[in-house]
Amino acid sequence: MYGGDEVSAIVIDLGSHTCKAGYAGEDAPKAVFPSVVGAIDQMDVDESDNAEKNSGSGESKNNIRNVDGDKAKGKRKLYVGSQSLGYRRDFMEVVSPLKDGIVADWDIVDSIWDHAFSRECLLIDPKEHPMLLAEPSSNAQQQRERAAELMFEKYKAPALFLAKNAVLTSFASGRATSLVVDCGGGSTTVAPVHDGYVLQKAVATSPIGGEFLTDCLMKSLESKGIAMKPRYSFRRKEIRPGEFQTVDLDFPNTSESYKLYSQRVIASDIKECVCRAPDTPYDESAYSNIPTTSYELP
Repeated sequence: MYGGDEVSAIVIDLGSHTCKAGYAGEDAPKAVFPSVVGAIDQMDVDESDNAEKNSGSGESKNNIRNVDGDKAKGKRKLYVGSQSLGYRRDFMEVVSPLKDGIVADWDIVDSIWDHAFSRECLLIDPKEHPMLLAEPSSNAQQQRERAAELMFEKYKAPALFLAKNAVLTSFASGRATSLVVDCGGGSTTVAPVHDGYVLQKAVATSPIGGEFLTDCLMKSLESKGIAMKPRYSFRRKEIRPGEFQTVDLDFPNTSESYKLYSQRVIASDIKECVCRAPDTPYDESAYSNIPTTSYELP
């Protein structure tokens, strides 16, 4: 997209695992952060505050701090970005705006776009830049209309273009006709592109993606008795110079979804650092001689 000699278009690609945003024409996105957000139901917070008051606790209501990138939407407070998600909060659930690759919660998408435009990421005024939104090949007309409505009515974007992921990938490779295999976090999609258009009826989708492999790795490690402790659940205490002891911490108000998210972050890092795909069909005897790689858990 062309917005003039001094005005670059903004490209936003909201995937099931990661949101990427940056300037058109550059080699890499400026901002990359998780597509999931932390959500705290205000009813839970009010109830816990009342309980603390009744028990005579001197703690204030400000236990839940306002972090850049958090937005109050109705009765929920949303925390967006890897820094906000890295901070454990009572009653915080980790939720995704997407279901099967399609947007299911536009309030969360709105907060994600706000974060992408904020000072933590691009630091731009969306009124001054044309927008290019990447969308899945299976996106419905209703989803496209809702995205356009948000961009024009809330963000006042001067121009908007929605492009299929497969088409953008094909053009990035310098080809107008190609077969695009897109392995994402939530699914794998195979889409034929002909002269810049996706052949919709021939698109094939599989639910196996990067997150599925992460879950398989977690189950494999658990079956071997390896427990992945989230970083918030313990602290290290130095008992002698150079010798540390791990002390478990108890946070009863931590949600199960946040605990799973924290474990997935560790498992995903293991997968990306030390796992590899075989060049040939897997044979246990042939691969037993491959040198192992060590990985230190938190």
